[in-house]
Amino acid sequence: MSSDVDRPYRLDGKTALVTGGASGIGAATSRELTRAGAQVFIADLNLEAAQGLAGELHEARAFRMDVTQAASIGAALDQIQTLDILVNNAGIGLVGDLASTSEDDFDRVMRVNAHSVYLVTRAMLPMLLMSRGSIVNIGSVAGQVGVKQRFAYCASKGAVIAMTRQIAVDYAKQIRCNCIAPGTVQTPFVEGYLDKYHAHEKEKVREELRARQPIGRLGTPEDIAGLVRYLCSREAEFMQGAVVSIDGGWTAA
Repeated sequence: MSSDVDRPYRLDGKTALVTGGASGIGAATSRELTRAGAQVFIADLNLEAAQGLAGELHEARAFRMDVTQAASIGAALDQIQTLDILVNNAGIGLVGDLASTSEDDFDRVMRVNAHSVYLVTRAMLPMLLMSRGSIVNIGSVAGQVGVKQRFAYCASKGAVIAMTRQIAVDYAKQIRCNCIAPGTVQTPFVEGYLDKYHAHEKEKVREELRARQPIGRLGTPEDIAGLVRYLCSREAEFMQGAVVSIDGGWTAA
């Protein structure tokens, strides 16, 4: 009988930091990387939720981190000695076209979704270079195609894709950096959108979200987490600067 170490996609002995790691895709990723054998640092604005999840997992630790503030990132960095995997997952959404998107809202979305990738990755870069580590950025289909009424969100996720490719080129032989571009995933993020913008017609809009993905359903956080695990594993060592769509066929249609 083979041991866990002999199984594919193992991450034994690795340390991983997941931003926005206490809910949705982040929480599923924290669980999946733990199952793969990694020690996971769960970073989230909601420290209580991060601590609750860390308590369920083997050798996980929770930090409160505001990914838009260098001081907050630095405080977490002080508690991490080594790092092999960085998952930039934290993000927010915004509904609105160009004309209806205020400058403040645009700046906020770009700061949380894009500028944070710069801040967190730059802070963690020395440790990742030392470990010859792996970065996985959670982008979106919205960075690849236009989505109605998502001007700021699409712009921010397009920036995440561009940064992924640039990091991969600049550090091609030292670290790996790849991006996952999910379609619509059933998360608290999506539920919050439905509650805020479509409270009177949630099921109608939910069905529309399902229908725009040819497979006919929303993604699950676990769908995305499994791909994160693969991209961080030794089996994916030839993947560099890739943008991997996992969207139920949305961008294929």
